[in-house]
Amino acid sequence: MSSLTYDLTLAGLSVGAAAALTGIGLIVTYRATGVLNFAHGAIAMLCAYLLRQLVVVWEVPLWAAAALVLLVVAPGFGLALERWVFRPLAVSGNDPARTLVASIGVFVLLVGATALLWGTGAQEDAPRLIPGEPWGQLAVACAIGVAVWAVTRWTRFGGELRAVVDNRPLAVLGGIDADRVAAAGWAFGTFTAGLTGVLLAPYVRLDPYGLPLLVMEVVAVAVAAGMRRLGVAVGAALAIGVAQSQLTRLHPREWAEPLVQAVGANLFVVALLVAALALPGVGGKGALPTAVTRRTRAAPREAWLVAGVLFLLPLGFAGSDLRTSIQVPALALILLSLVLVTGRAGQLALGQGAFAGLGALFATLLTTGHFPGLPQLPGLPALLVAVLLVAPLGLLTAAPAIRRHGLALALATFAVGVGVSRFVFAQPYATSGLTPPRPAGFDDDRLFYILELALLAGALTVVAGLRQGRVGRALTAVRDHEAGASAAGVGVPALKVAVFVVGAGLAALGGGLLTFGLHSFDPSAYDPVRGLLWFAAVVVLGADSPFAALLGAGLLVGLDAGARGGVAALAIGVLAVLVGRGINVRAWSRGGGRLTRRGSAARERLAFQAPAAPQAPAAPQAPAAIEQRGPGQSPVTWERTTATRPAPATLTATHLTVTYGPHPALQDASIRLPSGGITAIVGPNGAGKSTLFHCLAGTVRPDTGRVRLGQRDVTRLPAHTRTRLGIARTFQQLVVFPSLTVAENIRIGAEQGRVRDPAATERMTRLFGLRGEQETRGLPTGTLRRVELARALAGDPHVLLLDEPTAGLDPAEVAALARLLRALAADGVAVLVVEHDLDLVAELADTVHVMAAGRIVDSGAPDSVLDRTPEPS
Repeated sequence: MSSLTYDLTLAGLSVGAAAALTGIGLIVTYRATGVLNFAHGAIAMLCAYLLRQLVVVWEVPLWAAAALVLLVVAPGFGLALERWVFRPLAVSGNDPARTLVASIGVFVLLVGATALLWGTGAQEDAPRLIPGEPWGQLAVACAIGVAVWAVTRWTRFGGELRAVVDNRPLAVLGGIDADRVAAAGWAFGTFTAGLTGVLLAPYVRLDPYGLPLLVMEVVAVAVAAGMRRLGVAVGAALAIGVAQSQLTRLHPREWAEPLVQAVGANLFVVALLVAALALPGVGGKGALPTAVTRRTRAAPREAWLVAGVLFLLPLGFAGSDLRTSIQVPALALILLSLVLVTGRAGQLALGQGAFAGLGALFATLLTTGHFPGLPQLPGLPALLVAVLLVAPLGLLTAAPAIRRHGLALALATFAVGVGVSRFVFAQPYATSGLTPPRPAGFDDDRLFYILELALLAGALTVVAGLRQGRVGRALTAVRDHEAGASAAGVGVPALKVAVFVVGAGLAALGGGLLTFGLHSFDPSAYDPVRGLLWFAAVVVLGADSPFAALLGAGLLVGLDAGARGGVAALAIGVLAVLVGRGINVRAWSRGGGRLTRRGSAARERLAFQAPAAPQAPAAPQAPAAIEQRGPGQSPVTWERTTATRPAPATLTATHLTVTYGPHPALQDASIRLPSGGITAIVGPNGAGKSTLFHCLAGTVRPDTGRVRLGQRDVTRLPAHTRTRLGIARTFQQLVVFPSLTVAENIRIGAEQGRVRDPAATERMTRLFGLRGEQETRGLPTGTLRRVELARALAGDPHVLLLDEPTAGLDPAEVAALARLLRALAADGVAVLVVEHDLDLVAELADTVHVMAAGRIVDSGAPDSVLDRTPEPS
């Protein structure tokens, strides 16, 4: 081995060992608590600063300072986080998105505190803890990895750790002290974070922004290991470290040289992109915390008037005051893109800073004549072209958003943001020396500020309009429950793509205005750490409110301009931690107070009186009418017009097979749902009933077999398309969109179903005895079941698929449901019921299919089939 190869290998092992420590710490924390700690890098940075303060400034001996920082401060900080931040989240269900918001809050808080205490300048004199690299660092990483593997595999604590992660409430019932296990996991995780920070600090720039981001880049090794396999994480870290070091030997000619150099310097970023975008996602699904994403009441008119006055005040300023104010509308546009993507659509987007930076860069290159393939353009046309160029790049995050949710989506968008920052903004050949002129006619600060206000007003009008109407309701449904929105007929993939594209365009517009206003392109203004700060600010101030974008921009610019750097991040971080825990810091935005327990009970008694059950039609020969008479009400009749009466349509499935790994869930299953008939599927748990149901509904695609609606093959069609063709469904775990009222829930079905009938909402509301203006949060299960069924029927379907429709209903509600289903079948609807209640099946069904081990083992009339069918377990 040549001397150069050997030296580069040693350097790569040194970096890889530090990355391995990060991977080990992240995996242990995740396995102990179910939390992917986004604050890991910030904790590493804080410990590195503390060690430098003790050794360099206060001249404490290195061994004593290291012992204090690594064995006392770092684990103590982990224990504090577990006790005061993440334990309440774990007890309430450990929602991945809520823990994400909390961990980002901790990240932002620590970055702000560090910048406030030590300044934002880089420190070059961090003490070196372990001499003789890389062998000392490598030995430490390997020893820690082996110790953790042995503890988790061979000790009682390891078994307790796995049990707590799998099911915390069940583990507690089994006598395991889940709090102790989680505390140990957090203490060890923060210890490894601190160790990573003090090992890396002598070799990289120690500043509040660079080191935390560098540590977070190596989260790729933990994701590549599936957040479980320590050996894979260590091996991946060492391999990437050595490969990154060896790539520095390559010196290709001409155009390839900067690209190879960029890859060689950022191979962990490449690994992060691959791990986040190509490998299976971590963390499962998750929506933003309820306290953040529930639809808030619009800000009062007085608040908008005050905001308008405040935004107009800078027109009377001059000099540096107005130069600072110019940043506010531009930043508000960037935050408005987060309101749209995160608040309205519920997508955890952590990469919006990349689109803002691309908009700024493209606008700058266009105005200076350096954009490849395009001529030099004046300011406003350049800004427009930049927005049009960046908006389609929203597909970079829209593509993973279609397949991923919650934490997995957050990682994917974060990876895109880091990739753009490293491979575009950090490359001198692309960004150095760019000083864009302002658009012609707007050189004066006041005129440019007026231009910004005009563009901001237009963007606010567009985003506010998305709160109302068909698109607004569809976005809210996607945010509340994607599968439910798709089942209601909402085209979720197309809507997500549209939201990310529009969001990227808004961010690009804000970035372009920001760089024009300051007469320079500053890559550091769009780094991923700042993107996390923007995300936290929007979440804190009201992700669903355009007013939050204005308030957030004013606070971020004002605090950092009027105080020492870091104050804004510190304040936003504290509030983000509180919001992540579910503490409402935005009561002003909703108005009103919280009812007492007695008041809530009184409201339920007054508002949630169960209406009389729907009655079957008087005569089978007039099936198009279903009548209900409630207490003190006149008869209410639901009737289809001749134009909307569905033609008979039979749903047929033949030879369906579904296999999950080596295990068949469905084997050669065939079923026919005739128009005007009620078909039931029964069988024990694990028999394949749900898999067959999902194949019919479009949420599972069979490996073999066909599904047809009438003569049309719908096997490969997604759920929302099937809904629009006339296949409606309900869910076993009922799905109602809690941010919408009862009427708005039903209106989604009327707008997105087979028939778009504006009158269907009122008709369904009256038929089911519902109060359309009621909020769905807190309604009884029986009422919510009626809302879900009303939404399914509002689109006038050919086929109605019901999965455990009687779950949570009392006997009177079950009887009412049975009468309604008979009436629907008499009206020509094909009804399928998957049900455990064999008495109901016997009373209701025309045909019964019995399933076992993924097969239909018996079919026929209820009397004959159920006599030879045991009670399902």
